[in-house]
Amino acid sequence: MKIGFLGAGSWGTALAVTVAKNGHDVMLWSAIEDELNILRTHREHTERLPGVKLPDNVYIEGDLKKACEDKDLIVFSVASPYVRSVAEQAKDYIPEGQKIVNVGKGIEDGTFKTLSEIIEEVLPGRVVCVLSGPSHAEEVVKGVPTTVVVGAKSYDSAVFIQDIFMNEVFRVYTSPDIIGIELGGSIKNVIALAAGMVDGLALGDNTKAALMTRGLAEISRLGIAMGAKQETISGLSGIGDLIVTCTSEHSRNHTAGYLMGKGYTPDEAMKEVKQVVEGVYSAKAALGLAKKYNVEMPIVEQINEVLFNNKPVKDACKDLFVRDKKSEYSALSWD
Repeated sequence: MKIGFLGAGSWGTALAVTVAKNGHDVMLWSAIEDELNILRTHREHTERLPGVKLPDNVYIEGDLKKACEDKDLIVFSVASPYVRSVAEQAKDYIPEGQKIVNVGKGIEDGTFKTLSEIIEEVLPGRVVCVLSGPSHAEEVVKGVPTTVVVGAKSYDSAVFIQDIFMNEVFRVYTSPDIIGIELGGSIKNVIALAAGMVDGLALGDNTKAALMTRGLAEISRLGIAMGAKQETISGLSGIGDLIVTCTSEHSRNHTAGYLMGKGYTPDEAMKEVKQVVEGVYSAKAALGLAKKYNVEMPIVEQINEVLFNNKPVKDACKDLFVRDKKSEYSALSWD
């Protein structure tokens, strides 16, 4: 197969290496000249994935037209804030019927659209799928056993992508629940910011476990309201991705939250991380969706207060604990 990757950050590069090792020809595109120079000169992403050489069948490309034309599959691997602009730039080069898989995670502020919805809006008539799950690039690129899920509107499209990506250490499941996969992958980044703040405050394992569990409840409430399936929220792209992002040293969202817990401002924390912190971009949209669907999401509310209203992290944590008394699950009742 001929595969075009739009975005050569750590995740795009890791997946490009994975697909290339499966025997496919990969064209890896970037709009960043310094990134292109690094990849061409060193045949590795020395800044993001040092020590991992690109296979010979990975070709570096700065021309978006060449990266898109005559491809069996196009992979959108740009950071979430740039999905719309890259789709706009590429629309003249991507034919109708083209299979596309988005591997980024995020919700667009203002429109509240998921990334696949943005691509479908800009590129109507294309077959848009998603890939998500507990999968840090730093481990995937080294062949650490990993599982993800592909979401598609048709079984055939899901299996087509499954066959391209799957190998003995990268296991790919399929699902028709695109919205559930995308919501889990997006909102867990917001919860991971909170988990990092908990660690930055040195509050302990009890607090972090509570945060992750109640964060999952928030994702579930919103997901069900939007038509997602509970099985998806309880699966790889929900609880699986939540666990890995809230606990791993590789998580940029956890790292940014940790720095905020230590006293950094949100801007200072993002500059220190030196990568796009997806949870910051998804936080406002997640809160907007909560209001739109009349769903209670107190953790997401407090994260927004910290990020955009200068609320101290300690005060946000306290306010979560002193809310009105509630049942854990309102659907359960005593006989």
